[in-house]
Amino acid sequence: MAMGPRLDIRQSQSLVMTPQLQQAIKLLALSNLEIDAFVAGELEKNPLLESGAGDDALPAPDGVDRTVDAPALSAETGASDDLIAQGLGGADSPLDVDHGADTFIDDGPGDRMASAMGTGGGMESVPGSYGEDAPDFDSFAAPDASLQEYLMDQARAALSGTDLIVASQLIGQISEAGYLEANLLQTAHAMGLPLHDVERVLGVIHTFDPTGIGARTLAECLALQAKEANRYDPCIARLLANLDLLAKGALPQLRRICGVDEEDMADMIRELRSYDPKPGLRFSTDRAAPVTPDLFVRPTKDGWGIEVNGATLPRLLVNRSYYVELAGGAHDKNARAWLADCLASANWLVKALDQRQKTIIKVASEIVRQQDAFFRQGVAHLRPLTLKSVADAIAMHESTVSRVTSNKYLSCPRGLYELKYFFTSGVAATGGDGSVSAEAVKSHIKALIAAEEPHAILSDDTLVDLLRAKGMDIARRTVAKYREALGIGSSVQRRRQKTLQGRAA
Repeated sequence: MAMGPRLDIRQSQSLVMTPQLQQAIKLLALSNLEIDAFVAGELEKNPLLESGAGDDALPAPDGVDRTVDAPALSAETGASDDLIAQGLGGADSPLDVDHGADTFIDDGPGDRMASAMGTGGGMESVPGSYGEDAPDFDSFAAPDASLQEYLMDQARAALSGTDLIVASQLIGQISEAGYLEANLLQTAHAMGLPLHDVERVLGVIHTFDPTGIGARTLAECLALQAKEANRYDPCIARLLANLDLLAKGALPQLRRICGVDEEDMADMIRELRSYDPKPGLRFSTDRAAPVTPDLFVRPTKDGWGIEVNGATLPRLLVNRSYYVELAGGAHDKNARAWLADCLASANWLVKALDQRQKTIIKVASEIVRQQDAFFRQGVAHLRPLTLKSVADAIAMHESTVSRVTSNKYLSCPRGLYELKYFFTSGVAATGGDGSVSAEAVKSHIKALIAAEEPHAILSDDTLVDLLRAKGMDIARRTVAKYREALGIGSSVQRRRQKTLQGRAA
C-alpha cells in the first residue's frame, strides 16, 4: 500500500444537541420558581421579550407603542418573514399566548379568594386593598436576634472589663442548642487568666435567660433549670447524676439510689420532662422555606383536574412591533444579524416554555391516573410505580420523566407531595395478585404501632404476621428497616418509653 496524502469522503451519523435543545432540557428540570428566575435573566438580555403579567392597557416601556393597525394579511396566511417585510410584524403572534382567554382552575390564593367573593379579579377586587402594589410589611420587620446577640446584651448589663471579654469568648462558643463547647482550662490558658476567673464568669452566664444556657452537659442544663424552679434537692441531684439509668428504664435501681418511693420517682420524672433540654433552639434563625406547588390536582365530575400553577409561572410575550421598529432602523449587517438572533431566541424560549408545560401536564396526568387509589383513599393504597412504567405509558424517554418529576411539588386535597413521592418500590402480595407499595407498608406499620397497648407491645415478628394477614408478604428484616426509617424504636425501647410515660402521667 502506497504511502502518501489523499482525500477520502466518509459518511457517518452523530447526535448533536443544539443550544436550543440543551435549553429546553434544562427548562424541563427546573421548578416554577426557578423558571421565573431564569426568565428574569432572559428579559434583561433580550429586548424583544417582555413580561405579559402587566395590564395591556398600560403604556409600553421606552415609549414603544403596542397597538398595531389591523393588517391586510393575516398571521394564518402569511409567514413571519413576509409579514415583517410588509411592516406587519405585529400581526404575527402564533407563539404569544392570550392568557386572558385561558381557563385556569387555580392560579393561587388570590384567585380562590376572588372566586369565593364572586369577583373576577384577584386582590384588586377587595375594597380598600392595595392589589399587586401593596407594601410588603414583612420586609420592614427587624430580623430576630441570634442567641449570641441576646446573651451579649445580658453580658454587657452584668459584666465589664476583663470579665466581659471572657464572657464574649465563652458566648461565642455556645452551640445552637445552648451548650458550651469550649474547654475552660484551654480558654483560661489562651487568655492568660486563672481558671477560677473563667469559671466565675461562666457562673454568671448560667444566670442568663434562657435558663440552662451555657451548660456543658444535659445533667447540668437540667440542674440549672431545677435550681431556677427551686426543685433542686439531693434526690433530684442523684437522679440527674444517673440519667443513663433513666434512659434504660432501670426504675427500681434509681429508686434505691435516690432513696424515694415509686410515687416520688414518678413526680421527679414528671418534673424533668417539663424542662427544656435544648434551651438555645428557641433562638434558632433557621426556618423551613415554604414549598410552593408546581401543580394543582383536584376532583372533578369527570375524574381529576390537573394544571400547572400559573401564579408562579412568568407570562412571556414577544414584542414583534418593537422588532419591526428596530429592523426598520437597522442598516448595519451585524445589527440585523443580532436582531434576527434575538427574535429567534425569543420565539424559541416561548415555544420551549409552552412545550415544558404540556410535558409536565402529560406526565402528571399519567401519575394521577396510575395512583388514583391514593388520591381517593390515602397512602395505604399507594401503588408501586417506576419511571419506566410512566415513560412507556406516555411514549416518552425515562430521562424525560425523571427531569419532569425533579424538584416539583403537587398540591391535592390530601396535602402537598413531591412528584418523586409517587415512585416507590413494591412488596409482594401474599395472594400473588401484584405488589404493594413500600410507602403503603410503612403506613400500615405506623398505624399498627400507634394503636398498640402499653401492656401489649408488638414485636417485629408480630408485625410480620399482622401485615401478612393484610395481604403483604414481607420479611422481618424489611419490617425492621421500614420501622427504623419511620423513626420508631424497637419493641424493647417502646415498652420502656411507655412505662416511663405511664409513671410520669
